[in-house]
Amino acid sequence: MAFSFTLGARDPQSRARRGTLRTSRGTVETPVFMPVGTRATVTGVPPDELTALGTSIILANTYHLLLRPGPEQFRRVGGIHAFMRWPGLVLTDSGGYQIFSLPEERTISEDGARFRSYIDGRFHQLSPEGSIQMQTAIGSDIMMVLDECIAATADESVGRAAMERTHRWALRSLAARTNPEQALFAIVQGGLVPSLRQESARFLADHAFDGFAIGGLAVGDTRAEREDMTAFAADLLPRAAPRYLMGVGTPPDLLVAIGCGVDMFDCVIPTRLAWQGTGFTSTGRVRLTRSAHLTSDEPLDASCACSTCRTYTRGYLHHLIKSSEPLGPRLLTTHNLHYYLDLMRQARAAIDAGTYAAFAKQKLGEMDRHEHNAAA
Repeated sequence: MAFSFTLGARDPQSRARRGTLRTSRGTVETPVFMPVGTRATVTGVPPDELTALGTSIILANTYHLLLRPGPEQFRRVGGIHAFMRWPGLVLTDSGGYQIFSLPEERTISEDGARFRSYIDGRFHQLSPEGSIQMQTAIGSDIMMVLDECIAATADESVGRAAMERTHRWALRSLAARTNPEQALFAIVQGGLVPSLRQESARFLADHAFDGFAIGGLAVGDTRAEREDMTAFAADLLPRAAPRYLMGVGTPPDLLVAIGCGVDMFDCVIPTRLAWQGTGFTSTGRVRLTRSAHLTSDEPLDASCACSTCRTYTRGYLHHLIKSSEPLGPRLLTTHNLHYYLDLMRQARAAIDAGTYAAFAKQKLGEMDRHEHNAAA
């Protein structure tokens, strides 16, 4: 079955929209948050628990999987789904962001990126064609083109050069695709320069990509800049194709972007903060490392239905975190993912009901009031 995207309900007071991704492996209802499983695992959470949480699609990373275990292992076992025993969909990032984040360990040319492995120090070359070959070996349901990611605040001349190279790499990625069952998304770049974003979206929309991502945000920009550019860029993208905001972000980021018509999200925040001892709750972020939680018999979030909140107290979670017991971050990860996925469920229901704008306004007000509560 070929990849398809069908639009559903629209919110009358915003650009929020419902959609359905269909693939030979299954369907995904949008808006959707994709937990990050960088190395073929969402850290600390087995696939069956991800399914129980309502996860339909995860993200894995081409850069890390190229270095370990490598393409031959995926070819041997038949792809990432069999390798990690995951029945849902997988989207693979191309590795562009990871290459961007290693400025001292890589060089970029028209051929691609040459970088030093953090595992054994050996050099690797990742070209647009090589990224597609690796993603083909991984067997992801959705692949991303290799792009040149730069800081959102880079000068316009730097942004133009990276954007134009991203366009050339995108066409090379499209030509390199060999499996029509694997969808391929292009990445709109251009930093915070509206004219570059317009040019990038216009160029990429003229080619046969299955979806379009907004890249190059949450890399040095402010929240206000990110929100403005998300709204601007999303409105440039083809209405009939899925729109994916890469690597963003916080719960407020997601709610604002949904209101701009974005369909797909990923971010390490819910899992990374869990391993740092922080949970997202209906009354803001809670840092379980604080001694104030030592004797608390309250759940992490009394209004949450996840297994962590139904079973364990803040006092116990505090003990696990302070004792460096792996169970603590794992329980927090379960909760944080439930929080994010439930936020998406609520958003979809609000769009279906035609009340998303009011829903988002209320939620954003609560989050901005509580999320960074210093006493939590």
